[in-house]
Amino acid sequence: MTEAAIRAALSRVIDPEIRRPITELDMVGDVQVDGSRASVTIKLTIVGCPAADRIERDVREAVATVEGVDDLDLTVTVMTPQERTALTERLRGARRGMPFTRESLTRVIAVTSGKGGVGKSTMTANLAVALAERGLRVGLVDADVFGFSIPAILGIADARPTRVGEMILPPVAHGVKVISIGMFVDTSESGNVAVSWRGPMLHRTMQQFLTDVYFGDLDLLLLDLPPGTGDVAISVGQLLPHAEVLVVTTPQAAAAEVAERSGIAARQTGQTVVGVVENMAGLVQPDGSVLELFGAGGGDELARRLDVPVLARVPLSVPLREGGDEGRPVVLSTPTDAAASAISQLADHLAHRPRGLAGRSLL
Repeated sequence: MTEAAIRAALSRVIDPEIRRPITELDMVGDVQVDGSRASVTIKLTIVGCPAADRIERDVREAVATVEGVDDLDLTVTVMTPQERTALTERLRGARRGMPFTRESLTRVIAVTSGKGGVGKSTMTANLAVALAERGLRVGLVDADVFGFSIPAILGIADARPTRVGEMILPPVAHGVKVISIGMFVDTSESGNVAVSWRGPMLHRTMQQFLTDVYFGDLDLLLLDLPPGTGDVAISVGQLLPHAEVLVVTTPQAAAAEVAERSGIAARQTGQTVVGVVENMAGLVQPDGSVLELFGAGGGDELARRLDVPVLARVPLSVPLREGGDEGRPVVLSTPTDAAASAISQLADHLAHRPRGLAGRSLL
């Protein structure tokens, strides 16, 4: 048994928030060996680190795999302010500010709709989870500040981000790194709050979500935009003019007409509308027939007007609705459901195109 063998074992311990080995994060302090007894010091990023118990458990399990170790003396401390600052600087890298620029390898997909109630947030949450299930590194920004619902849909309504200096570490749900204004408001008294902000505050919030939150190296970043063409949509267009946009509608003609405006607004900021998602596309009956509660043809008409394809038709589904209410994404809880299947096929389509440098400046 050697110190090198123990450090090698600890390199397999991953910080659950930063998603990198604790050895790379300088969280491993002194390592000493005395016969069959090992002494290890671990330095957490902050006092009260929410991942402390898991890290300690994983460290004990890792050291136990080292041949010759019969006993472990584990000391858990906290990084000094200087060590914490060095860590945040190393994670951020040389470039400060907006990490999701046009030159970034991360694909940014904004999900929008013309009006509320079309299931946009449910689609976004399930799509993010389905993409993560395919081995992609996925981040999700709940940009619907007034109607935030992503944390509840993903089952992390009580989750709170971890602050390390000026850096914010987002909670992780089903492999997706998630940030939402709902994680910052105080619901201790009423159980629910209303966010009533004007444009400048909304813009600063979006900017902070995109710059101060440490998502790490992502393959895809999804944004759940509020319905319509208001302040948040304008801010996201200014901050992420290269984003791809999915427009969600129902089959109802009135919904499709309003949804067209959100696609037009996205194009006015330089964003690219890549397709339409038609949600609530009929309810399958026991005899196999389809009851078109919200009419038919809205998705096709919207796609025609925007000159893009219909990428998915998601039927009305009780498991999909129940999953959203209970915090269990249907793509995980009931993958054979028709709605889950449609969302999974959409994830396959979006995941098919890998990130790359094609068409991007190398300067």
